[in-house]
Formats: sequence, C-alpha cells, structure tokens
Amino acid sequence: MTRPPFPEPTDSRESRTEVFVGYLDYFRAALVDKLRGIPEEELRSSRLPSGWSPIALLKHLTNVERRWLVWRFGGEHVGPPWPEWSEGRWYVPDDETLDELVSSLHEQAGRSDAIIRAHELSDTGSAGDAWDGEEPASLERILFHLVQEYARHLGHLDIVRELIDGEVGE
Repeated sequence: MTRPPFPEPTDSRESRTEVFVGYLDYFRAALVDKLRGIPEEELRSSRLPSGWSPIALLKHLTNVERRWLVWRFGGEHVGPPWPEWSEGRWYVPDDETLDELVSSLHEQAGRSDAIIRAHELSDTGSAGDAWDGEEPASLERILFHLVQEYARHLGHLDIVRELIDGEVGE
C-alpha cells in the first residue's frame, strides 16, 4: 500500500464519502509505513505503561473497522468482536506476523471501502445486540469515529516510534 498524500482540507473530492475514504486510506498507509520500520522485537514489546505493542495496535485498528462497519453498521456476525483483547490488554499471538496482519488490514480496508461506498452517509446501522440497546449510529457518525480512532492511535504510534529509533513525522 503506497501512502497517498495527506488529504488536505483544500483538496477537491467528489463527495463527503470520498473525504472519509481519503482520510482512512491515508491513515491505513501511514500505520503500515510506521510499523514496517520497527524491528521485530520492538513490534512485540511495549515502551508504555499501558503495555500495548505496535503490532497489537495494527490488529486493534483492523478490528475496529470490522466491528464498526461489518458488525454494527452491517449487522453481520463477526465471531468474537474483540479478538485482539486478552487479559485486560491488546494481544497478538507469537505466530501472527506483521505481514499477515498487514494483509488482514488490506482485506478489511477493501471490505470497509465497499460498505462505505454502497451506502449514503445518512444510512443507519442495523439494529441488534452490537449496539447494547442504543439506537444505531449513521454511517457518517461511524466514519467520524473511525477517522478519530486512526488519528489518535497514529499519534500514539508517532511517540512510540520516536522512542524506539528517533524517527519523527508522518
């Protein structure tokens, strides 16, 4: 995945949907770029008291997209909705590789983009247990949530990457 240019506010887009897709494409690629430069032992260890590792962040963000767009919005059964969660923290088994997790992100990105483009931003998610009794959110609200989730966690990864090897910037 080649990182597209940052989607500047002045960039022309066909629709608000394409604005969201542009940000998600950028953030996904930035995530992979940052992770590709981290040595294996640092991918699986934590520099922070909370204990999350960079590779676990990748798994988390892939599953965030799956939970919000496939499970909550689409109403599809996704198996365990939090497969990256174990014993109170994000977890990646030793046999899952960075390449496999990047491939999962790409697969989910394709599925997410298809869901996004097949609906209007005002469409609401499917009612069901995924919403814990709350009214389902609109696709637009879900996409705002996904954009902030990526932006926030990429900021965290920026700091961790700087602690690992001094690399700064987007």
